[in-house]
Amino acid sequence: MRDVSLWRSLLGVEKTVLERVEFDEDAEVLVAHVRPTARQRGRCVKCRRRSPRYDAGPGRRRWRALDLGTIRAELEAHTPRVRCRAHGVVVASVPWARHDAGHTYAFDDQVAWLATQSSKSTVTELMRIGWRTVGSIITRVWADVEASHDRFAGLRRIGIDEISYKKGHKYLMVVVDHDARRLVWAAPGRTSATVGEFFDLLGPERSAQITHVSADGADFIDTIVVRRCPQAVRVADPFHIVKWATDALDEVRREAWNDARALARKEPRRGPGRPGADAPPRPGSERAKALKGARYALWKNPENLTENQQAKLAWVAATDPRLHRAYLLKEGLRVVFQLPYDEAVEALDRWISWARRCRIPAFVKLQKSIVKHRDRILAAIEHDLSNGLVESTNTKVRLITRIAFGFHSAEALIALALLNLGGHRPALPGRN
Repeated sequence: MRDVSLWRSLLGVEKTVLERVEFDEDAEVLVAHVRPTARQRGRCVKCRRRSPRYDAGPGRRRWRALDLGTIRAELEAHTPRVRCRAHGVVVASVPWARHDAGHTYAFDDQVAWLATQSSKSTVTELMRIGWRTVGSIITRVWADVEASHDRFAGLRRIGIDEISYKKGHKYLMVVVDHDARRLVWAAPGRTSATVGEFFDLLGPERSAQITHVSADGADFIDTIVVRRCPQAVRVADPFHIVKWATDALDEVRREAWNDARALARKEPRRGPGRPGADAPPRPGSERAKALKGARYALWKNPENLTENQQAKLAWVAATDPRLHRAYLLKEGLRVVFQLPYDEAVEALDRWISWARRCRIPAFVKLQKSIVKHRDRILAAIEHDLSNGLVESTNTKVRLITRIAFGFHSAEALIALALLNLGGHRPALPGRN
């Protein structure tokens, strides 16, 4: 073959000697017989140190290369073994593929890029591989990216949260860098030991440089954060705090609805057909029906209510003072996070006093949690920090989880999430 450089470019290989190219018409596969250049020969696959030859190894093997048009292309070469001083007897490295890979660097990189940009069916159909093979490739590519970048460099303000990725209470802990706005770490589990794994990787010196930690108020996160970086300001997430109030409000609404249903069951039954004009009213049934439809009017922010929801809220205020008081408590806590810090301190204390004497058990219980997290709530207001970025990252991880459905292990899912959201997306081969 005269133009060896052209063939090397087509196959996407470097530091490689091209011996000959054959075409297998039966299998419709183009096979390139190659070998490493003299400077690349006889090196340990793990440390790349030049080592003495041990034996011929298992013989010749093949690696899948990028297709040439519609034709599959493969590289074939000898796979001798070497004796490394540090790692013992290992297979000699080759310059066109990663260790334990059946595909070339260019093939792996293109699959990883496609996995971050397109659907599962697109990747498998275009590259003609199984989805589990995609998971193995993504794991290898991410390992190379991680080895060349320090993802924990410059961490100062972080957010920690958990997300469900599989049925059966399977969770991932995720850590996000608020300043760089990227995912920096994820691992399966939702315990303090799982969070401890992150701080083990971070190390004592870098843990001491963390200045702010935002979380959803989970005790197991707070326990390990206090132990590993006690100097950090712990910030409660406003979204979760307001959600606590919304849950308490919904508990009051359900109690009112159940009371109305109990009253309706005591009302006399009506016969079949449309009731007549002189039929006695059924206040319990009408009230239960109206309360059932009041959920979104109570949940939504006042500025986002439709006309029908505004009318529903006015009906609640006129007919159920206790439920309306619960609504005002929820809105009062939400408004605290919109105030300047000095005003928020006073407003939060007044809200706690109001909730403590409101005679609504759900909010009396809630104010105890607010008192417990008071300093972190005020820290969120003072430093203008929340878990909003973390929740946004979680939403993207959920989408990636749907794309990655069928991966054999959580490690492949984590690698795909880090490639997508870690700030180091793979590039297509041959592009700058």
